[in-house]
Amino acid sequence: ASRQGPHLRLAGGGAGIINFCANNYLGLSSHPEVIRAAVEALEKFGAGLSSVRFICGTQSIHKDLEEKIARFHQREDAILYASCFDANAGIFEALLTPEDAVLSDELNHASIIDGIRLCKANKYRYKHMDMQDLEAKLKEAQKHRLRLVATDGAFSMDGDIAPLREICQLAQKYDALVFIDECHATGFLGPNGRGTDELLGVMDKVTIVNSTLGKALGGAAGGYTTGPKPLIDLLRQRSRPYLFSNSLPPAVVGCASKALDLLMESNAIAQSMAAKTQRFRSKMTAAGFTISGKDHPICPVMLGDARLASVMAEDMLNRGIYVIGFSYPVVPKGKARIRVQISAVHSDEDIDRCVEAFTEVGRKHGAL
Repeated sequence: ASRQGPHLRLAGGGAGIINFCANNYLGLSSHPEVIRAAVEALEKFGAGLSSVRFICGTQSIHKDLEEKIARFHQREDAILYASCFDANAGIFEALLTPEDAVLSDELNHASIIDGIRLCKANKYRYKHMDMQDLEAKLKEAQKHRLRLVATDGAFSMDGDIAPLREICQLAQKYDALVFIDECHATGFLGPNGRGTDELLGVMDKVTIVNSTLGKALGGAAGGYTTGPKPLIDLLRQRSRPYLFSNSLPPAVVGCASKALDLLMESNAIAQSMAAKTQRFRSKMTAAGFTISGKDHPICPVMLGDARLASVMAEDMLNRGIYVIGFSYPVVPKGKARIRVQISAVHSDEDIDRCVEAFTEVGRKHGAL
């Protein structure tokens, strides 16, 4: 019953709730400058375009945002979609033929999996972040015309980061392209928040980046592909979600554009994430919990049992902490967890209160 942010009011009278389950990594969903930019775009450019891009659905702000995205990622060009799910649904079918091969991490996001299903390329699935298995699959795929390795940059359920240096080395060795989904990395991973490829020093070796405007970059909606200009030109002609979906509304474009401005002006917000993430992870580990992943603001509290995750999340809400339990089929059987997400706008006191509540609830239910 309130705007998104670190503190919420829930329908039914729940006030003073601390939110630890949003993708609002940088706190920009309620940033006054981001909201102001949305209002200005709404007033100047209207509520929406009532059209797809190639008919009469392209405004100057759409082209400006695409140029800004490409500049932010240090790529040649970019193309906007209604969501990153659409960006992932639209790229593999347009790029790959039955003569090609796509090699996908087994824990990739559902949108990557669905996008790969839509294409006619030969499909290989390698074990999660297992470079020996990827190399074996790349050797097997040498018979195909083109090879594309597809991976999440940061995996949303486990908070782990793909070994992009090793992936890029194997791609170079076996003449493959690299695609990464950066939805849980754009804006806050890397020295300037440019993502996993910046964090690991391989921006010049990753060919294609797909990401979202609906998480760290303002939190409204929208997704994009950025990469070589010939690829973007191809997508504008052949990518079905782009061709047959309405243009992003001006207010959403305004939000995302201002969010990128803030990031490119200063890396202070992105840099603030590391200390907050470390505070939560170290205090929870000291309390006796197992936290999956490493150095990522997605902090899965591993519990194993689905019912335990559910009742603990409910008890956390009763203590004013909003978190959600995840269990099969969202995660594998026996791997139930409560996924905590740290935001740049959480205070140290917010984080400490969350840890205290987890400790109380964990002891009550025998998780500690």
